[in-house]
Amino acid sequence: MSKRVMSESNIWLTGASSGIGEALVHELASHGHKLVISGRRQQPLEKLAMNWPAQIHTAVADTTNPEELSALAGSLRQFGDLDMVILNAGTCEYLDVAEYDSSVIEANLTTNLLGTARCLDVALPALRATRAQGKPASVVIVSSSAWWFPFSRAEGYGASKAALTYFAQSLRADLAAEGIEVVVVSPGFVKTPLTDKNDFPMPFMVSAKEAASRIHQGLARGKREIAFPRRFTWTLKALGCLPQGLIDRMAASMARKTDNNL
Repeated sequence: MSKRVMSESNIWLTGASSGIGEALVHELASHGHKLVISGRRQQPLEKLAMNWPAQIHTAVADTTNPEELSALAGSLRQFGDLDMVILNAGTCEYLDVAEYDSSVIEANLTTNLLGTARCLDVALPALRATRAQGKPASVVIVSSSAWWFPFSRAEGYGASKAALTYFAQSLRADLAAEGIEVVVVSPGFVKTPLTDKNDFPMPFMVSAKEAASRIHQGLARGKREIAFPRRFTWTLKALGCLPQGLIDRMAASMARKTDNNL
């Protein structure tokens, strides 16, 4: 068992109001951990806190807003030294190339990459203070397996998650000397309010509850890379090993047809 998620660890969780984040609140709080949960909406955060009033502190903040993040810095020590931050807040917006609009790319990058990076402005000082006392400290970044294959319409989402994973792995190298671990979570399709909007097949989909359980188990086992479900992630990795010309043809064959390319 890894020391990462010891009994009564103090954890900051972003994107806690729905989807994987909400499921992680239930998973982690039910195992005795104390949580500072943040999101853009107060009401769902308060509803979650009602289940574990002694274990949960709510802090409304948009991860893309530096001022709001700075304002919650003090909350990260609500339960004592911060042991872990789980940066889960994200978005998914698809691009219809027939009506190309770079703002879709910007929206994905701003939330998924820059929002995550900005959270570390306030999280790293707290984690460094924990490490200074000889205690373990971890950064967990929720990315995606989507960027392993060039899916149609995912130019913005896939690019943001590819950048996010690179960011996390580089951060892992730089923080190794300080003893702060960096974990990358790469889920496949998870049933959430975001995926409920999708109008295409989503193979091997898992529930948010199952995703939260897989993440918790991976953290407890000391994994630095947590990817699930296996059948989906292994398939994507295998496809990524094919010759580029074949990958291009497969991706093009799956692209949604429009009047411009009929």
